[in-house]
Amino acid sequence: MSSATASVGQQARHMTVFSVLFMISSVHLLNDAIQSVVPAMFPILHESLNLSFSQIGLIGFALNVTASILQPLIGLYTDTRPKPYLLPIGILFTLAGVVGLAFAPTFFYIMLSVILIGIGSSVLHPESSRVAYLAAGNRRGLAQSIFQVGGNMGQALAPVMTALIFVPLGQKGIVWFAIAAIVALIIQTKVAHWYKANLVARPKASKGGAAAQPAGARGAIVGVSMTILLMLLFSKFVYVASMTGFYSFYAIDRFGISVDQAQLILFALLFAGMAGTFFGGPLADRLGRRNMIWFSILGTAPFSLLLPYANSMLWAIVLCIFIGFILMSGFSVIVVYAQELFPNKVGTVSGLVFGVSFGLGGVGSAVLGKVADVSGIDLVIQVCAYLPLLGLLAAFLPTDRKLHALSAGSDSTTGAIKG
Repeated sequence: MSSATASVGQQARHMTVFSVLFMISSVHLLNDAIQSVVPAMFPILHESLNLSFSQIGLIGFALNVTASILQPLIGLYTDTRPKPYLLPIGILFTLAGVVGLAFAPTFFYIMLSVILIGIGSSVLHPESSRVAYLAAGNRRGLAQSIFQVGGNMGQALAPVMTALIFVPLGQKGIVWFAIAAIVALIIQTKVAHWYKANLVARPKASKGGAAAQPAGARGAIVGVSMTILLMLLFSKFVYVASMTGFYSFYAIDRFGISVDQAQLILFALLFAGMAGTFFGGPLADRLGRRNMIWFSILGTAPFSLLLPYANSMLWAIVLCIFIGFILMSGFSVIVVYAQELFPNKVGTVSGLVFGVSFGLGGVGSAVLGKVADVSGIDLVIQVCAYLPLLGLLAAFLPTDRKLHALSAGSDSTTGAIKG
């Protein structure tokens, strides 16, 4: 009987719990739609509050750096003290930020509101990524893709909602997103119930454990690998910041189009990114994580380099579709790759990856805003087009077989699904 029970438990741990994955994906959609409204609103805020490009860059900086600092700290804390009900608590911060942003009368209150939204995201991403890890079974690439595709869908919807809602209604139209935050709160409460019921706390790793303090050859490989992953994240998210924050200004000036038409170009980029995210994880499960990471960054370069020379809105949309699909196909794979480098620290490494991503986007937004004020939008778009060439560094990542060996050498699950 004990052998049969153990067998059932082992099978349960390898099952993929799609209902939970779809719930966290839907919350990711709502959260990232809210978060992506901030850069999508930049042209409107630029006019309504007479903001400079530098101030617009600082708004993006505040939103992203708040999450950048908090996400790895939250992941580190919950690796040793799991707190399932942090998930709905994080949504409450987002709700407060949405209401504040809708009625913010000055630059200061906009900054305060986006910081609250950043706090909400800093809870959602590492903790929901952990839930995806627990619910993945043997299909970690697929699970992370399901989780990530919700966020990409939310990002893709933001420009459309800006064109349909915020252009006619203005800043106060953001208050409608309070409904989205309330729906997310209800779903996250249900996810927290599942998380609490199905989490089996792991024993604390010893201080000398391989995952806590890698030594010797493994430590060197892991250190180099994480450095490369961080460089790839730099190339991806600074480029994304240039597109989501500033390409609409570039397109308006270059093609003589309206604000809502410029949002359609961003929608094409982000919607294609959603599709890329959906296919990226399953393809990585089949073709290899390193191969997918390499393709997702370096494969973007030919299209990003052509984009500044597109001579019509139509060609810009076509190029953005290729850029979005290829570039976004690798992020969920990078998350899983990093988790497998540190299998004992899933929350910490997930928070680090998301935190670095947000931080790079924030710093990139601030720096690019300053460059735009001094040297013009054209230079920002032209220089950032070269960033995907950093994808060449992926060639130096360990192969999937080597990654599996590193993971197996220190693997200890952060939790399991009860059988």
